[in-house]
Amino acid sequence: MAKIAFLGNFRVSYTTETHHVKTLESLGHKVMKFQESESRSEDILESALKSDLFVWVHTHGWNTPGKFDMEEVLEKLKAKKIPTMTYHLDLWFGLNRQKDLDINPVYKNIQHFFTVDPQMADWFNKETKVVGHYVRPGVYDKECTFEAAPLRHDVIFVGSKQYHKEWNYRPTLIDWLTRTYRRRFELYGKDGKGVVRDQQLNDLYASTKIVVGDTLSPNFDYPGYWSDRIYETIGRGGFLIHPYIKGLEEEFTDKEHVVFYEYKNFNQLKSLIDYYIEHDEEREAIRRAGHELVKSKYTYKNRWEQILKELKL
Repeated sequence: MAKIAFLGNFRVSYTTETHHVKTLESLGHKVMKFQESESRSEDILESALKSDLFVWVHTHGWNTPGKFDMEEVLEKLKAKKIPTMTYHLDLWFGLNRQKDLDINPVYKNIQHFFTVDPQMADWFNKETKVVGHYVRPGVYDKECTFEAAPLRHDVIFVGSKQYHKEWNYRPTLIDWLTRTYRRRFELYGKDGKGVVRDQQLNDLYASTKIVVGDTLSPNFDYPGYWSDRIYETIGRGGFLIHPYIKGLEEEFTDKEHVVFYEYKNFNQLKSLIDYYIEHDEEREAIRRAGHELVKSKYTYKNRWEQILKELKL
């Protein structure tokens, strides 16, 4: 099994990096964790030089102290033929963060960039020396549980209303849900009833009839990229209605694992919500089938097995 040095944010238990490390350890790998902005670059380099892989999930605006710049660390590891990589679950192209690809030298020195955006992977392979890899999102397997609970909520949305400024559909959708369903709709996030995490989120999904989802998709004509919230919601036992994005049918079957509606078609969305609020058996069958699919195929274990296979580790 591989020895892996991993630099990221481990300050709280629910970060993606924390889940990645626990996943890698469950697969039998030995992982040395380094807290970004606190661990020193010389200590990171010393450990990484003794490892088979260096992983860095870089947080925007965080700097690593120490004797070396991190791009120098990456260069030294490359010279010793130790692979370096990052894995990001967010969209970059078309957003303000895209400029980081030119400004931040890390993204020119890392050897492998695993991304959930196929167009970004193609760009890396065509325009840079970094190897781009398209790997879809997933959910942490330990949170991928199916709960039974009394139904207390009809329709919810989980996430911030005020999202990226480039994405106006989110507040439009939430305002429509609020007007249409009034007291039957609840927003969970920093703009609503508060952020829900860990087992409380599984309990919320289990006690809810309908979860309405959203993905930031430029012009909603951006195939292959969608939010990891899809896997999280379905895998953690939620019944999800989500706008269709080209490529989603490769992962999920409409009305078997999830329910799709046409982007901006609020009449269709209302018809679907109203139907599934009343049809408990159909809704429950989809909820269960979706959970079983995600748990069997789309966890971080599945994704990291793919990543390590592509790195030949």
